[in-house]
Amino acid sequence: MAPLRFCPAWGARDGRLPPHRSRQCLFTGLGSAKRVVLFDTLLDSLDRAQTEAVLAHELGHFRLGHIRNGMMVAVAAALAGLGLLAWLSNQPWFFTGLEVEGPSAVAAVILFVLVGPVFAFPLKPVASAWSRRREFAADRFAQRYSDAAGLSRALRKLYRDNAIALTADPVYARVYHSHPLPAERIARRDRGR
Repeated sequence: MAPLRFCPAWGARDGRLPPHRSRQCLFTGLGSAKRVVLFDTLLDSLDRAQTEAVLAHELGHFRLGHIRNGMMVAVAAALAGLGLLAWLSNQPWFFTGLEVEGPSAVAAVILFVLVGPVFAFPLKPVASAWSRRREFAADRFAQRYSDAAGLSRALRKLYRDNAIALTADPVYARVYHSHPLPAERIARRDRGR
């Protein structure tokens, strides 16, 4: 595995939420402008081992190709959506079936935005499962390259500080949650999986 090169550290302050509610970390950027952003409130609330584990988790997303693959899927989905929109805008039944008189580009876009989510809903559980699988993989990466106990402690602290419920309806979670349920995620970390 090739070594990672790091840029100088920059601080980030999230002014959207009160300081006690904003503890975040994310991976952003393209090419040589890639960055891991650790918000100041996150750094203030975690100890060194916990911070290293959170950083290792985010680096895991990069090393495991999650960023690149996610962008490729997003671009492919956008192109497919635009292609479908172009095809539907030439179909008279698309307009008459939704009781719109006369096809137009504006009407096609509005109808597509309104109707699209209904037909895309079956893909939501698949996308959520894919995202949760990537979160577990990044957790395993962090456990391998940092303090596994630090990751479990960081997860518990972040869930508590951000007032995230440790349990949720399992069916709802399987459809809508992009991240694993906290209790499931912590249990896997504690078992070493």
